Amino acid sequence: MRLISIVVPVFNEEDNIRHFYAAICETMAPLAYDFELIFVDDGSRDKSRAILRELEDMDSRVQPIFLARNFGHQLALTCGLDHADGDAVVTMDGDMQHPPELIPVLIRNWEQGFEVVQTIRKTTEGVSVVKKLTSYYYYKVLNLISSVYIQEGGSDFRLMDHIVVKAFRRYREHARFIRGMVGAMGYRQTQIEFVAPPRFAGVSKFSPRKMVNFALDGILAYSTLPLRFGLYGGMFCGLLSFILLLHVLFTKYIANDAVPGWATITGCILFFGGIQLIILGIIGEYIGRIFEEVKNRPLYLIARGKPKDETRERHG
Repeated sequence: MRLISIVVPVFNEEDNIRHFYAAICETMAPLAYDFELIFVDDGSRDKSRAILRELEDMDSRVQPIFLARNFGHQLALTCGLDHADGDAVVTMDGDMQHPPELIPVLIRNWEQGFEVVQTIRKTTEGVSVVKKLTSYYYYKVLNLISSVYIQEGGSDFRLMDHIVVKAFRRYREHARFIRGMVGAMGYRQTQIEFVAPPRFAGVSKFSPRKMVNFALDGILAYSTLPLRFGLYGGMFCGLLSFILLLHVLFTKYIANDAVPGWATITGCILFFGGIQLIILGIIGEYIGRIFEEVKNRPLYLIARGKPKDETRERHG
């Protein structure tokens, strides 16, 4: 029987894990597939790991992986994909905002020959207007400056064929924007729209700082246009300087009304200094990412690996 791997990153989700597990079992029961449920605990500080151990003892299909610390959502997903054995792999969050009842729909599309079945979140119930607007305009800007199209509303709830997963494992950059990576890989892809329900319990672990970092990863990973801002900024400042020079010459030799003043000089210094600092900051972001990559450190460290993998190592 063919195997479906379900990869779920977990960070302080003690109130959601059991409910999510029950929903997955109910969804997968009528399907003609075996499944493994790979929970990747991303350094939880609550009772998540204890609950995962209980589920593991109760059901051998539960295959938890415990990371050595919190590495972040995208690296936890990467870890799960690295250790998934299924003919197809479903990645999703465990807070019930990615509805388990959609999994059979993903599988049916996969059976029709699609190698990537991507879900598109039309909206999220209860989300604020500010978050909707920032998400909308973020994807607009990202697609404006990126050479790769990133689907607006794309989520990390998707199914990938094992061929795509094997190809994905070759991508080892640290600053990860998996939505863009999977979209840029190609293969036969299709999309399914859904409305995300509210979280079953708890609050989102994506703080504003994490969301900003995630957004920057998406922009800097798929566009070098920000680096060109230095050229464009320099041209713009040069044009302003030329106009200012004409103004000074006119005031001095034609209007004969030249009055020395510090306001213009101070304004110019602040303007040009601000432009330079902005450009240096953009360059610094790219250099910082280069620095992280050239160190070639592991993407994540595992405190306790997938039990089936450990069993194979002991007997293989």
